Amino acid sequence: MFRAATLALAGLATVARAGYTLKDTYDAGNWFNMFTVQAISDPTGGFVNYLDQADAQAKGLYRIINNQVYIGVDNTTTLSPSGPGRNSVRLQGNPSYNHGLVILDAPHIPGSACGSWPAFWMVGPNWPNQGEIDIIEGVNDNAQNQMTLHTAPGCTVDVGPGGQTGTSIGDPNCGDDGGFNGCPVVDYVGTSYGTGFDAAGGGVYAMEWTSQWIKVWYFAYSQVPGDIKSGSPNPSGWGTPAANFGGCAFDNYFKSLQIIFDNTFCGGWAGSVWTQSACSKQNPSCIDFVASEPQVYSLAYWLVNSVKVYQE
Repeated sequence: MFRAATLALAGLATVARAGYTLKDTYDAGNWFNMFTVQAISDPTGGFVNYLDQADAQAKGLYRIINNQVYIGVDNTTTLSPSGPGRNSVRLQGNPSYNHGLVILDAPHIPGSACGSWPAFWMVGPNWPNQGEIDIIEGVNDNAQNQMTLHTAPGCTVDVGPGGQTGTSIGDPNCGDDGGFNGCPVVDYVGTSYGTGFDAAGGGVYAMEWTSQWIKVWYFAYSQVPGDIKSGSPNPSGWGTPAANFGGCAFDNYFKSLQIIFDNTFCGGWAGSVWTQSACSKQNPSCIDFVASEPQVYSLAYWLVNSVKVYQE
């Protein structure tokens, strides 16, 4: 009994040091009230037709399945390459945040597929001046996750104290090319993204945003820390993050961020690197491929247990 009590007190002390309390939960019980479906023209120029909520639900692309949230794309219709694009769903969270710990529990994310560009991210209302944090993102047949910050000019990052398991690529200036390129970190763990993530049965992503750093962790379900499971997360005990952005005055570049889920096609990234990927061997045109191969996108869906946002 004494040992159990000691462990319990130690656990409470750990939680107290972390100081995170639950601010918002997004799950099947309140999801449709927490997100707005954005039936907009794709800001990235993708070959996509973002549906409104009524249409998305009528077509079965946005629904609750066994207490999990399904967000999918059309995977049955052959399209005209000159048409509006493949039906998909883009969601924007209604609350906005300044700092926080965002934890996504997802049994399935869009599988790696030529032409596809899924992302789970956060963005401010005045891009790039109020920042963007990409937590899960990839294109085409990528097998690795890319975590990227996009900002106005001036936010130059380094690897924060404690290091990272991912690899920084490109320019450390997160405002590179007007914020378009950002400052990416790639996680080469084979289960961190797409088909590999799904084959492993899903997992948890956590992003911590403070004045001093922005960090991202990926956990397979078998590796999820106990304090996440218990609802008392303490990032200081999670080990080295996949991405660890430091060295920038983050409060000057990230403000009032909202959560986004989307899955577009081709466009400014998947389309621009099409000829550099193996996908181009199947069709020289990204748009032609996406239009003519709907079955490729049968696994291009999000299945979410919850998103939880904690704040200090």
